Amino acid sequence: MLRTLTAPAVADFRDRVRRPAYVVVLAAAVALGYVAVPGTDAKWVIMQVGDFRGVYDSAYVGMVTALAGGLWIMLGGFYIVRNSIERDRATRVGQLIAATPLRTTAYMAGKFLSNLMLLSSMLGVLALTALVMQLTRGESHTLDLYALWQPFVLIALPLAALTAACALLFETVPILRTGFGNVIWFCAWLVIATVGQGPGQPLGGTGVYDVARSMYDDMVAQGIHITGSFSLGLTYLDKPLNTFTWTGFTPTATYVLGRLSLLLIALTLSLLPTLWFTRFDPSRTRQHRERSPRQDNATFQPVFIDEVAGRAPSSTDVSVGGTPSTTHPGATPRTHPARTPRTRPTTTLHTRPEPGGVTARLLAGELRILLKGIPWWWWLVAAFLVLFGIVSPPHGATRAMLPLAWIWPITIWSRLGTQRHEHAVDTLLGAYPAPHRRLLAEWCAGLTLTALTGAGPLIRLIIATEPTGITAWLAGTLFIPSLALALGTLSHTHRLFQAIYLPLWYTVTSGLPVFDYMGALRDTSELASAQPPVTMAVAAALLAVVFVTGSLRRYGRD
Repeated sequence: MLRTLTAPAVADFRDRVRRPAYVVVLAAAVALGYVAVPGTDAKWVIMQVGDFRGVYDSAYVGMVTALAGGLWIMLGGFYIVRNSIERDRATRVGQLIAATPLRTTAYMAGKFLSNLMLLSSMLGVLALTALVMQLTRGESHTLDLYALWQPFVLIALPLAALTAACALLFETVPILRTGFGNVIWFCAWLVIATVGQGPGQPLGGTGVYDVARSMYDDMVAQGIHITGSFSLGLTYLDKPLNTFTWTGFTPTATYVLGRLSLLLIALTLSLLPTLWFTRFDPSRTRQHRERSPRQDNATFQPVFIDEVAGRAPSSTDVSVGGTPSTTHPGATPRTHPARTPRTRPTTTLHTRPEPGGVTARLLAGELRILLKGIPWWWWLVAAFLVLFGIVSPPHGATRAMLPLAWIWPITIWSRLGTQRHEHAVDTLLGAYPAPHRRLLAEWCAGLTLTALTGAGPLIRLIIATEPTGITAWLAGTLFIPSLALALGTLSHTHRLFQAIYLPLWYTVTSGLPVFDYMGALRDTSELASAQPPVTMAVAAALLAVVFVTGSLRRYGRD
């Protein structure tokens, strides 16, 4: 029984670690370990108690890295592992699984273990990075491996297990399987990361409060007057912090029981989808039962090349039943009865289209593809955001309304660079001439959407005659579609853009001047005038990555 559960998990884990993206994930873990233990002259800090931080010994370095890693795993790790079931569906491995006697419970348990193994490997790299960072900072050369690595097992591992289970749960619920689910998880993560640090939380919350209480007690025992509160998160510093010696964290039996309960809850959540998951068996789905025998015997291959190629459909296009097809990717294709072609000869006059007309049709086609399937209520909310951006005062237009307007289309932006791969037309589109023009048209479609949703704050800035704000708005309009297209082209998935853009957007809304790409913090930032050129330069670099990547892949196919 144990081998039945672990063998699929190990095989799935090995398949994931062979991918180049896994190396990027491990590199991100190392970078997080570096950020969590900054140097004495750094302008940022991850964890502080008032105006103090702990001496970089084994206990403090291990705790700050584990806490930061646990929160990072819950956010970034969720987007990394949230594709295990979808990958089986896309590669048609699920059809093989449906034909085997493997039980749904064993399948879900194997996927949960695979997710947990992947996240645990990231925690292992973080633990090794913490060891290196303690020796590198040099404030304490005495190594206590128990104190250094205990927080990873006691605090970070239960959070990783909960993340692995929730990622699996989201994949089995249709509405949460979409980009909307990614936004929901980001909001849930914000609640967990903030409320979970407070006292009196069920099962100890994220486990942070007891750690903070231990640090407070040690500081009081050392006669240190505390003038601020405990803070966990990236914080900008005006001056270096003072230090205190922390003796480490000794968990109580209740605390340990709470962490074990989180592991049990994670296991329960991972097995909960067995109540409705069909294990890729088409006979158990409602759509299969409702289909007619005629539909069951038809096989469709949606082909939609004309819109992105900038031409009208011709009589030689491949289609079902021998008739031309202009099916949009993602739309349900329609069958047509085969017709006997007329024998009367016809004369067709071919003319070369004007370049401007081709470009216009190409842009219109890309825009239709990008905006396909958006419901009416989405446009209604976007219209209200534009209206409120116009009537708001200049400061409120960029500080509040512009961030709201530029988070609303996140699931649409994430389509850039991914739809050709998702609908298996990437190779066919590669045969068309002028691929750079097609990529540029796709970027312009994203640029149009960005400008439309942010038009309200722009109009308000123009009325108020704020050139700095207008320049920052223009830079943000160029940056967002460039980031989405670059990440979509590199990863072929929506999740990477959503995982990166949401935290970046959050830093702006929280007032952290990490990368103010929309100019919302220009009134309080010393680099307000320099930020727009930097943002434009980053946008140009991202767009260059798109063209270079497309050229390399095209040459690789040749």
